[in-house]
Amino acid sequence: MNNSSKNIVETMGWVEFLQSHPPGSERVVTGASVLEHGPTNLFLLAPVIRLHCASSECEKVMAFDPLDGNPSPYLTDKLLKNCFFDYQCRHCHKSFKRFALAVQLIDANKRLCKVYKYGESPAFGPPTPSRVIELIGPDKNLFIMGRRCESQGIGIGSFTYYRRVIDNQWIRLIDEILKVAKNIDSPKSTIEALEQAKNEKQFQKAVDVLKDALPPVLLINGQNPITLLYRALSDGIHNRTDAECLERATNIRILLAELAEKLSQALKHEKGLADAVSKLMKLNNPQIKKSETE
Repeated sequence: MNNSSKNIVETMGWVEFLQSHPPGSERVVTGASVLEHGPTNLFLLAPVIRLHCASSECEKVMAFDPLDGNPSPYLTDKLLKNCFFDYQCRHCHKSFKRFALAVQLIDANKRLCKVYKYGESPAFGPPTPSRVIELIGPDKNLFIMGRRCESQGIGIGSFTYYRRVIDNQWIRLIDEILKVAKNIDSPKSTIEALEQAKNEKQFQKAVDVLKDALPPVLLINGQNPITLLYRALSDGIHNRTDAECLERATNIRILLAELAEKLSQALKHEKGLADAVSKLMKLNNPQIKKSETE
């Protein structure tokens, strides 16, 4: 950890730092210290934070409480302290979080601390929706490695992993789109274009075929997600900074998550609509009702 604070450009709240900044971040924070047993005895505070709980009982952002075993390091001016903070979901008590930190008191009067986040487990960032994992299928492990790189701020690594996933699975993506198109009775021309794209040997040719042939329900902000993915990947990582690769990798992940959600919702909507129509038909057709009771 660098003992000089001249390169620190942000001052923020302690809770915000824990919740919102990835490993490798270093910030000057407020609210990290608490007075105990006298006006000069400063100890590091383990605050209540809010994180996404992945347990089946929660599956949303919940309050996480510090565990009783958390140490409360005594903060001495300019002296670096290394520590772990452990947390548990307040609601289900099944999800846990651990932070590895380095803390340095830099202004006792203002109670300012410089904090470096070594790492956290589970990995930083929003969880990967199960629908995305189902969508990419066999390349689940590659995607998870890319997600791990992204959470650690490794741009070239995350972009490279995500690119491999799309290069390997673009036919699978088109096949899932084709299933939706058939289920929602898309025009014959759309079905034929998707069938042709699925049988192409190159991603670029498939993208050209699908340029204007996607069911409107699967467009993202009016744009074809397959075209957007191809554009994000087509010019590679040459002459791009790690930060630019990281931004592009994040956009690819977000786009995949949105596509997976739209595919799922389209199928659910169609099934729900079919069930509703079937039930309404039975209400108005005595013959159907009679045959079901016989």
